[in-house]
Amino acid sequence: MLRRAPWVTAIDLESVFAADGPLACAIPGYRLRPQQIEMAGRIANAIRNNQVQVAEAGTGTGKTFAYLVPALLSGGKVIISTGTKTLQDQLFQRDLPAVREALKVSASIALLKGRANYVCHYHLERAVADGRFQSREEAGHIRTIARFAKTSKSGDKGQLGAVPEDSGAWAAATSTRENCLGQECPQHKDCFVLAARREALAADIVVVNHHLFFADVMLRDDGLGELLPACNTVIFDEAHQLPEIAGLFFGESLGTGQVVDLMHDTRLEAVAAAKDYPPLQDATRAVEKAARDVRLAVTVENARLAATQLAHNDAFQRALQVLADELSGFEKHLESQAGRSEGLGNCLQRAQEISARLKRWRTLEDATQVRWLEVFSQALALNLTPLDVAEIFRKQLQGHPRGWVFTSATLAVGSDFSHYCGEMGLTDAGTDCGFWGSPFDYAANALLYVPKGMPDPNSVDYPDAVTEAAYPAIVAAGGRAFVLCTSLRAMRRIHALLLERFARDGLVFPLLLQGEGAKAELLARFRSLGNAVLVASQSFWEGVDVRGEALSLVVIDKLPFSPPDDPVLAARIEQLRKAGKNPFMDYQLPRTVISMKQGAGRLIRDETDRGVLMVCDPRLVNKPYGRRVWQSLPPMRRSREIADVVAFFDETAPGAGKLPE
Repeated sequence: MLRRAPWVTAIDLESVFAADGPLACAIPGYRLRPQQIEMAGRIANAIRNNQVQVAEAGTGTGKTFAYLVPALLSGGKVIISTGTKTLQDQLFQRDLPAVREALKVSASIALLKGRANYVCHYHLERAVADGRFQSREEAGHIRTIARFAKTSKSGDKGQLGAVPEDSGAWAAATSTRENCLGQECPQHKDCFVLAARREALAADIVVVNHHLFFADVMLRDDGLGELLPACNTVIFDEAHQLPEIAGLFFGESLGTGQVVDLMHDTRLEAVAAAKDYPPLQDATRAVEKAARDVRLAVTVENARLAATQLAHNDAFQRALQVLADELSGFEKHLESQAGRSEGLGNCLQRAQEISARLKRWRTLEDATQVRWLEVFSQALALNLTPLDVAEIFRKQLQGHPRGWVFTSATLAVGSDFSHYCGEMGLTDAGTDCGFWGSPFDYAANALLYVPKGMPDPNSVDYPDAVTEAAYPAIVAAGGRAFVLCTSLRAMRRIHALLLERFARDGLVFPLLLQGEGAKAELLARFRSLGNAVLVASQSFWEGVDVRGEALSLVVIDKLPFSPPDDPVLAARIEQLRKAGKNPFMDYQLPRTVISMKQGAGRLIRDETDRGVLMVCDPRLVNKPYGRRVWQSLPPMRRSREIADVVAFFDETAPGAGKLPE
């Protein structure tokens, strides 16, 4: 049953956020922000009246407290969905407890992650018994996980720092939707996932992430199938990520890795329950080889391809047929043995679902979806993606009456929300949109620099030109820079060129590269070094918070337009053209503006921060649409002269860097 308590008034909210209010008294560093109070009032209204609120809040607005306060005071059940597990943990461990304590409310809170984040007793036991791992290190990790599982109350792998998150032992010690035995599991009563679900069902505030939210809305898998009907409010933080994530989950994917995993699991189950039936083991190896051959039939790697691009690739089409045939034979063997254990029965269900997905991908003709492939170095995924998630998402909004809040620092183009609302199906009259700019003084503390004389961004030597232009700015800043690239190839080239230049000129700025370590580790090193230069790609454009002088220069190589040959983008462009729309102005440019706002948002993270945003792309100033881009950025001073950059940093930290002769 939906829970609802008497609502607080606008005066109550103002007193909560007042300079002498409970937040100010309880939370160190709290500051009164008029934007925060106004935003909180609009969110409170949406929760109270079961309406939709779309809210863009610039850096420093305090949007987290602006939605947590009305959520905690609402008296109803609230689901808060975040963009990353890092933000999820921050909300659960720090922000929610702090605000709850300040408000003196008794609301209970719970954290719910996807099942792959919790140790599975059943699969852990199987892995320990099997004992076959890629290395001694992984074998040691599985023993550490086994000790952890005996003493942990939550089974959350995030609480076991002794085993790296990317260790192969975790895959063996956790479950997936496909290989979970559910109520048939002999360890069912001790299941950590079920315990987390029970806590979430009982809690007033539940913190999840977007992937879990959509997986559950579509699959009714990890608890939200029960949680969503019981909640009064859903709040999405980092909501700019939703259109892409929704597309993934409202579509369908089949990876060769899933097939290989099923074969591995089947072999383990067969050893335990059908050791006397060798044909099953043989069939798993035949299917596994067929899956690997599908990948080998595509000669490119790290690419996204439309299905039509491989329609006449005989080797690929033959490999798909062989995989389908081998799966059919495997299923027949498995059917004869499935009754011997719950694990083998589960493997049969997975095999049937994989065969059905493969058939749909090969035969589906649906103008509302695009068939495409993503090719990795060792694997391949067959994808069906809807061209438009608006109608699908609109149906979610039309379920039980509840408040829906969508908030981020980057949702609008300028102050226009029509692109975002159109993508998400939030076009009804009841949708309210609010824009609250950052309270930071960008005009005094930030400079937007666009260098002169840059070549066409599509030219072969463009990364070299970016390096040449950025180098004096990096030196003037004394390092302390992010260089954000729109492709991995450009990232590697710029990193190599900077390495050469630093060595040639005897500069000692530590040079870091995305991929040389885990993201959290690289960020920790960057912060502690104080004068480092980090060259990175897409994963550092958002969700990264470096406050203070350690980050004083953000260099962006190009406007982040998606490649026009991307199969999903190409299909959407064609769909928009057929509808009589302008794909560039109505879709590609708004998405680029939102991405640029994310990248630019890395620079100023605190009211005392100062820095330069350097955008190397000449289209920002010499194309008519460039004006829409820079007008959507924070209101910085603008310059095209490197001398202004040098002067800016000389004011900030005289002598921090010296231009090379």
